[in-house]
Amino acid sequence: MKNRIIYVSMGLIVMHLWISCGGKNTTSNVKVPGNEKGAKDKALEAGANLLQDKSPLKSFNVYLDGFHFYNGNMNAQMEAHHYVQQLNNDIYQAIIFDGNGEDAKLMGVEYIITDKIFRTLPEEEKKLWHSHHYEVSSGSLVAPGIPDDVEHELMEKLIHTYGKTIHTWHTDQENSLPVGVPMIMMGFTKDGQIHQQLIAERDRRFQISTIKKKQHRSDIPMPVIDPSANAWEKGDIRQFVLTDRPDSASHKQQHNIR
Repeated sequence: MKNRIIYVSMGLIVMHLWISCGGKNTTSNVKVPGNEKGAKDKALEAGANLLQDKSPLKSFNVYLDGFHFYNGNMNAQMEAHHYVQQLNNDIYQAIIFDGNGEDAKLMGVEYIITDKIFRTLPEEEKKLWHSHHYEVSSGSLVAPGIPDDVEHELMEKLIHTYGKTIHTWHTDQENSLPVGVPMIMMGFTKDGQIHQQLIAERDRRFQISTIKKKQHRSDIPMPVIDPSANAWEKGDIRQFVLTDRPDSASHKQQHNIR
Protein backbone atom coordinates (compact mmCIF):
# COMPACT_ATOMS: atom_id res chain seq x y z
CA MET A 1 0.00 0.00 0.00
CA LYS A 2 2.86 2.40 0.81
CA ASN A 3 4.43 1.90 -2.62
CA ARG A 4 1.06 2.45 -4.27
CA ILE A 5 0.69 5.76 -2.44
CA ILE A 6 4.15 6.83 -3.61
CA TYR A 7 3.37 5.95 -7.23
CA VAL A 8 0.09 7.87 -7.08
CA SER A 9 1.88 10.82 -5.50
CA MET A 10 4.47 10.89 -8.28
CA GLY A 11 1.69 10.86 -10.83
CA LEU A 12 0.08 13.82 -9.12
CA ILE A 13 3.41 15.62 -9.15
CA VAL A 14 3.71 15.27 -12.91
CA MET A 15 0.12 16.38 -13.50
CA HIS A 16 0.31 19.42 -11.26
CA LEU A 17 3.57 20.59 -12.78
CA TRP A 18 1.66 21.43 -15.94
CA ILE A 19 -1.48 22.96 -14.46
CA SER A 20 -0.15 25.10 -11.62
CA CYS A 21 2.60 27.55 -10.72
CA GLY A 22 5.33 24.96 -11.14
CA GLY A 23 7.11 26.53 -14.08
CA LYS A 24 7.75 29.30 -16.58
CA ASN A 25 7.87 32.03 -13.95
CA THR A 26 11.65 32.30 -13.51
CA THR A 27 13.72 33.64 -16.39
CA SER A 28 17.36 32.79 -16.98
CA ASN A 29 20.05 35.00 -15.46
CA VAL A 30 21.78 35.66 -18.78
CA LYS A 31 21.27 36.05 -22.50
CA VAL A 32 23.69 34.16 -24.71
CA PRO A 33 25.56 35.71 -27.64
CA GLY A 34 24.86 34.58 -31.18
CA ASN A 35 22.24 34.91 -33.88
CA GLU A 36 18.64 33.76 -33.58
CA LYS A 37 17.77 30.28 -34.81
CA GLY A 38 16.97 30.18 -38.49
CA ALA A 39 14.02 28.54 -40.24
CA LYS A 40 16.07 25.46 -41.13
CA ASP A 41 17.15 24.96 -37.51
CA LYS A 42 13.58 25.28 -36.30
CA ALA A 43 12.38 22.81 -38.92
CA LEU A 44 15.11 20.35 -37.94
CA GLU A 45 14.14 20.64 -34.28
CA ALA A 46 10.47 20.09 -35.09
CA GLY A 47 11.27 17.02 -37.16
CA ALA A 48 13.62 15.60 -34.54
CA ASN A 49 11.00 16.18 -31.86
CA LEU A 50 8.54 14.05 -33.81
CA LEU A 51 10.90 11.32 -34.98
CA GLN A 52 13.48 10.82 -32.24
CA ASP A 53 12.89 9.07 -28.94
CA LYS A 54 13.83 11.00 -25.80
CA SER A 55 13.58 8.17 -23.29
CA PRO A 56 16.27 9.38 -20.84
CA LEU A 57 14.64 12.80 -20.62
CA LYS A 58 11.07 11.59 -20.20
CA SER A 59 11.69 10.31 -16.69
CA PHE A 60 13.04 13.63 -15.33
CA ASN A 61 9.56 14.30 -14.02
CA VAL A 62 9.92 15.92 -10.59
CA TYR A 63 10.75 19.61 -10.24
CA LEU A 64 12.51 20.90 -7.12
CA ASP A 65 13.54 24.46 -6.39
CA GLY A 66 16.27 25.22 -3.86
CA PHE A 67 19.45 27.15 -3.22
CA HIS A 68 23.18 26.42 -3.47
CA PHE A 69 26.42 28.15 -2.58
CA TYR A 70 29.96 27.68 -3.83
CA ASN A 71 31.91 25.32 -1.59
CA GLY A 72 34.29 27.58 0.29
CA ASN A 73 32.34 30.80 -0.34
CA MET A 74 28.95 30.90 1.36
CA ASN A 75 28.29 34.47 0.27
CA ALA A 76 28.10 33.32 -3.36
CA GLN A 77 24.55 31.97 -3.36
CA MET A 78 22.00 31.26 -6.08
CA GLU A 79 18.65 29.67 -6.78
CA ALA A 80 18.74 26.32 -8.57
CA HIS A 81 15.94 24.64 -10.50
CA HIS A 82 16.25 20.84 -10.36
CA TYR A 83 14.55 18.41 -12.72
CA VAL A 84 14.87 15.03 -11.06
CA GLN A 85 14.82 11.41 -12.18
CA GLN A 86 14.54 8.62 -9.62
CA LEU A 87 16.72 5.70 -10.72
CA ASN A 88 15.67 3.43 -7.87
CA ASN A 89 14.67 3.64 -4.22
CA ASP A 90 18.08 4.99 -3.20
CA ILE A 91 19.52 6.98 -6.11
CA TYR A 92 18.32 10.05 -8.02
CA GLN A 93 19.91 12.28 -10.61
CA ALA A 94 18.99 15.87 -11.41
CA ILE A 95 19.58 18.34 -14.22
CA ILE A 96 19.94 21.88 -12.83
CA PHE A 97 18.87 25.03 -14.65
CA ASP A 98 19.01 28.72 -13.75
CA GLY A 99 15.32 29.16 -14.51
CA ASN A 100 12.21 27.21 -15.42
CA GLY A 101 11.28 28.80 -18.74
CA GLU A 102 12.28 28.08 -22.31
CA ASP A 103 15.33 30.36 -21.99
CA ALA A 104 16.75 28.46 -18.98
CA LYS A 105 20.46 27.62 -19.09
CA LEU A 106 21.73 24.20 -18.04
CA MET A 107 23.69 25.15 -14.93
CA GLY A 108 24.87 21.79 -13.64
CA VAL A 109 23.95 18.40 -12.23
CA GLU A 110 23.23 16.89 -8.84
CA TYR A 111 23.41 13.25 -7.79
CA ILE A 112 21.25 12.35 -4.80
CA ILE A 113 21.60 9.24 -2.68
CA THR A 114 19.99 7.94 0.48
CA ASP A 115 21.75 7.66 3.81
CA LYS A 116 22.15 3.91 3.28
CA ILE A 117 24.23 4.46 0.14
CA PHE A 118 26.07 7.50 1.50
CA ARG A 119 27.48 5.55 4.44
CA THR A 120 29.19 3.14 2.03
CA LEU A 121 31.30 5.93 0.45
CA PRO A 122 34.99 6.46 1.26
CA GLU A 123 35.61 9.21 3.80
CA GLU A 124 37.33 11.49 1.25
CA GLU A 125 34.42 11.13 -1.16
CA LYS A 126 31.92 12.07 1.54
CA LYS A 127 33.52 15.52 1.76
CA LEU A 128 32.08 16.36 -1.66
CA TRP A 129 28.49 15.79 -0.53
CA HIS A 130 25.98 17.83 1.45
CA SER A 131 22.98 16.74 3.48
CA HIS A 132 19.42 17.80 2.72
CA HIS A 133 18.12 17.79 6.29
CA TYR A 134 18.02 21.56 6.69
CA GLU A 135 16.84 22.29 3.16
CA VAL A 136 13.79 20.12 3.85
CA SER A 137 13.08 21.13 7.46
CA SER A 138 13.52 24.86 6.78
CA GLY A 139 11.13 24.86 3.84
CA SER A 140 13.78 26.24 1.51
CA LEU A 141 13.59 23.16 -0.74
CA VAL A 142 10.23 23.06 -2.48
CA ALA A 143 8.42 21.15 -5.20
CA PRO A 144 6.47 24.00 -6.83
CA GLY A 145 2.92 23.43 -7.93
CA ILE A 146 2.08 20.18 -6.18
CA PRO A 147 -0.34 19.76 -3.24
CA ASP A 148 1.16 20.29 0.21
CA ASP A 149 0.42 16.74 1.33
CA VAL A 150 2.12 15.25 -1.72
CA GLU A 151 5.11 17.54 -1.27
CA HIS A 152 5.26 16.59 2.40
CA GLU A 153 5.48 12.90 1.48
CA LEU A 154 8.29 13.62 -0.98
CA MET A 155 10.19 15.64 1.64
CA GLU A 156 9.87 12.83 4.17
CA LYS A 157 12.16 10.82 1.92
CA LEU A 158 14.46 13.61 0.73
CA ILE A 159 15.35 14.59 4.30
CA HIS A 160 17.32 11.34 4.51
CA THR A 161 19.38 12.02 1.36
CA TYR A 162 22.70 13.60 0.42
CA GLY A 163 23.61 15.47 -2.74
CA LYS A 164 26.76 15.90 -4.80
CA THR A 165 26.34 19.03 -6.91
CA ILE A 166 28.54 20.43 -9.66
CA HIS A 167 27.78 23.69 -11.48
CA THR A 168 29.28 24.03 -14.96
CA TRP A 169 27.75 27.34 -16.09
CA HIS A 170 27.95 30.18 -13.58
CA THR A 171 25.08 32.32 -14.77
CA ASP A 172 24.77 33.76 -11.26
CA GLN A 173 27.99 35.60 -12.12
CA GLU A 174 26.31 36.87 -15.30
CA ASN A 175 28.55 34.70 -17.46
CA SER A 176 26.83 34.57 -20.84
CA LEU A 177 28.91 31.51 -21.77
CA PRO A 178 29.90 28.40 -19.75
CA VAL A 179 33.44 29.66 -19.13
CA GLY A 180 35.72 28.92 -16.21
CA VAL A 181 36.09 25.90 -14.00
CA PRO A 182 33.18 23.70 -12.84
CA MET A 183 32.53 24.22 -9.15
CA ILE A 184 31.38 21.99 -6.31
CA MET A 185 28.31 23.40 -4.61
CA MET A 186 26.95 22.92 -1.11
CA GLY A 187 23.61 23.25 0.67
CA PHE A 188 22.67 25.27 3.73
CA THR A 189 22.58 23.65 7.16
CA LYS A 190 21.45 26.34 9.64
CA ASP A 191 19.24 29.37 10.00
CA GLY A 192 20.85 32.68 9.09
CA GLN A 193 23.05 31.30 6.30
CA ILE A 194 20.93 31.90 3.23
CA HIS A 195 20.34 35.43 1.98
CA GLN A 196 16.74 36.20 2.86
CA GLN A 197 16.19 38.23 -0.31
CA LEU A 198 16.65 35.01 -2.30
CA ILE A 199 13.90 33.34 -0.30
CA ALA A 200 11.60 36.36 -0.50
CA GLU A 201 11.99 36.70 -4.27
CA ARG A 202 11.45 32.98 -4.84
CA ASP A 203 8.35 32.95 -2.61
CA ARG A 204 6.91 35.93 -4.48
CA ARG A 205 7.35 34.28 -7.89
CA PHE A 206 5.84 30.96 -6.84
CA GLN A 207 3.25 32.49 -4.53
CA ILE A 208 4.34 30.30 -1.64
CA SER A 209 5.49 30.82 1.94
CA THR A 210 8.74 29.19 3.04
CA ILE A 211 7.77 29.88 6.66
CA LYS A 212 4.48 28.03 6.28
CA LYS A 213 6.23 25.12 4.58
CA LYS A 214 8.64 24.94 7.50
CA GLN A 215 5.70 24.78 9.89
CA HIS A 216 3.95 22.16 7.77
CA ARG A 217 7.07 19.95 7.86
CA SER A 218 7.72 20.28 11.59
CA ASP A 219 6.43 16.73 12.12
CA ILE A 220 9.12 15.19 9.89
CA PRO A 221 11.73 13.58 12.18
CA MET A 222 15.23 14.99 11.85
CA PRO A 223 17.74 12.29 10.84
CA VAL A 224 21.19 11.77 12.31
CA ILE A 225 23.60 13.34 9.82
CA ASP A 226 26.82 11.56 8.92
CA PRO A 227 29.61 13.76 10.40
CA SER A 228 31.67 13.43 7.22
CA ALA A 229 29.04 15.24 5.13
CA ASN A 230 29.01 19.05 4.92
CA ALA A 231 32.77 19.03 5.42
CA TRP A 232 32.90 22.78 4.76
CA GLU A 233 31.40 23.32 8.23
CA LYS A 234 34.71 22.10 9.66
CA GLY A 235 36.76 24.15 7.20
CA ASP A 236 37.53 21.10 5.08
CA ILE A 237 36.96 22.47 1.57
CA ARG A 238 37.20 20.62 -1.73
CA GLN A 239 37.04 22.45 -5.03
CA PHE A 240 38.07 22.06 -8.68
CA VAL A 241 41.08 23.94 -10.07
CA LEU A 242 42.62 24.32 -13.51
CA THR A 243 45.99 22.66 -13.90
CA ASP A 244 48.39 21.72 -16.67
CA ARG A 245 49.09 18.40 -14.99
CA PRO A 246 47.24 15.34 -16.33
CA ASP A 247 44.85 13.59 -13.98
CA SER A 248 44.68 9.85 -13.43
CA ALA A 249 42.93 9.17 -16.74
CA SER A 250 45.30 6.38 -17.74
CA HIS A 251 44.82 4.76 -14.35
CA LYS A 252 41.04 5.01 -14.70
CA GLN A 253 41.10 3.47 -18.14
CA GLN A 254 43.15 0.50 -16.96
CA HIS A 255 40.61 -0.31 -14.26
CA ASN A 256 37.37 0.44 -16.08
CA ILE A 257 37.78 -1.43 -19.37
CA ARG A 258 34.88 -3.87 -19.81
